Amino acid sequence: MAKLVEESHPALHTIAEEVTPEEFSNGFLKKLVKDMKSALHSYNVEGFTAVAIAAPQIGISKRVFLVEDQSEDRDSLPSLVAVNPSIIKHSKKTHVVGEGCLSVPDRYGAVKRHKNVTFKALDENGEEYERGAGGLLAQIIQHETDHLDGILFVDRAEKVWNKGEVSDKELTEAGNE
Repeated sequence: MAKLVEESHPALHTIAEEVTPEEFSNGFLKKLVKDMKSALHSYNVEGFTAVAIAAPQIGISKRVFLVEDQSEDRDSLPSLVAVNPSIIKHSKKTHVVGEGCLSVPDRYGAVKRHKNVTFKALDENGEEYERGAGGLLAQIIQHETDHLDGILFVDRAEKVWNKGEVSDKELTEAGNE
């Protein structure tokens, strides 16, 4: 089973390589997506649920992320696989939002993100698609795309807390600054 790599792992700090046509046809991508889902489902930190993962987070420097909401207490996010994704448009409006990360399990931060994005990618079958996203999904798309570019949320955060020190009130206040 694939495991999450530590924050210091080189794959988290380098620009990931595109998935090649051969990697679609030889089964590499299918196995990678399966391993990523397994690692996402295995994440278990009290009070926090996983919603997305990028290939560098399991030590594979490839441009792939997936969204698969594990939460039961909110409206579900769409499940999607994004291969070789790129953000092609973003709103001018931004906001500061609270973020955590599977690869930085002990910290949480306030990060400025665009409120809406449009991205294009290939699905797990190699079919191109384009979609817009707002709110939490837009934030996730930006966060996961950052992973593919070797950027962690702590690199962008305006403020970072240890998870034990942060309250919902502080996150709300940080988002309103």
